[in-house]
Amino acid sequence: MNLGVIGYGLRARSILGEIGRQDPGCRVAAVVDPREKQREEWPYSGDRPRYYDTAEEMLAAEPGLNGVMIATRCTLHTEMALKVLPAGLPVFLEKPVATNLADWKRLHQASLAYPTEVLVSFPLRVTPIVQLVKEIIDSGKIGSVEHVQAYNNVPYGRVYYQSWYRNPEETGGLFLQKANHDFDYLNAVLGLKPISLCAMTSKQIFKGNKPAGLTCEACEDNRTCLESALRKPEPEREWNGCCFAEDTGNEDSGSVLIRYETGMHVSYSQNFFVRGRAASRGARFMGYKGTLEFDFYQKQVRVYLHHSPRVETYDIEPGEGHHGGDTALARNYLAMLAGREKSIIPLEAGLTSALMGILAKESAEHGRFCSLGEDLGVLSGSPFGGR
Repeated sequence: MNLGVIGYGLRARSILGEIGRQDPGCRVAAVVDPREKQREEWPYSGDRPRYYDTAEEMLAAEPGLNGVMIATRCTLHTEMALKVLPAGLPVFLEKPVATNLADWKRLHQASLAYPTEVLVSFPLRVTPIVQLVKEIIDSGKIGSVEHVQAYNNVPYGRVYYQSWYRNPEETGGLFLQKANHDFDYLNAVLGLKPISLCAMTSKQIFKGNKPAGLTCEACEDNRTCLESALRKPEPEREWNGCCFAEDTGNEDSGSVLIRYETGMHVSYSQNFFVRGRAASRGARFMGYKGTLEFDFYQKQVRVYLHHSPRVETYDIEPGEGHHGGDTALARNYLAMLAGREKSIIPLEAGLTSALMGILAKESAEHGRFCSLGEDLGVLSGSPFGGR
């Protein structure tokens, strides 16, 4: 199998490493990446790929490609997907699939025009722990889910204020960067259509009056600041923008209320200044017969039976790479390349969660409810059927 890769960065390398472990015969034949450093480094054995400046050049010059991976920065995901979809090659597409409503509409129209198989990079929904959660809920053990409390307290939050992620114009904001994953696994577990939402954000910690463009090396407080890159391990020292400067973007807390088609609702909250053992990511799913809770960091699922003095506990050994989700993504993509399987996370799922993130940002900025209505097209052809 010969792959073309558009955007050869950290995420592409991670997935390619997993693909290589599962199928050493799958090789990267071509790369689109204008950065000279990326062209100089090739950590894999075997022939180096051919490099191109544009996706059009690669697609025209490489008729033997079996698939294309798109792992650029976020604002280019839609643009690159629009170039690749007409070729009909199986696509591995990083999330978020769009960072604004205009791009979302363009990609949605393209998804209707081209039947290309797309695997959206949402590893959390295919982790062993979330698969177990869905299995238990689908069994009816806790009854139909009528309320969900979901959360993500991020212990490595400084990356969103000290690296390129600090620019919301590049990322689309933290609802698209982080909550996008959680929206997707919640939608997949519930099997319901989200119909409206409202959101709120705050920025209470990572703000300040340090000069724009300041780096840790140039700051007089670099020996005492708790976020200083000089206090961090060597691999993290490249995250050296000042998170207390005037040009720091991104909120440091955010919450969303989501209403689903049955009338039930989900509350979701994320935070970016907790540290250490305060880290948590998971949810509580509540039905009349019981409550199920899980946490990725604790590697555990618990089921509380409401009408029985019994608590069931499941300990999970998830594996590496997004709690084991990257392994499942690589396995499915290899099967797509071979024509054995369809995508387990199709483009429609990426469009749904991206729209939720885009509208959550809109809601927080303007203080209003937003509808994921038929006029935007997300509910027609949605992969989430009612239960």
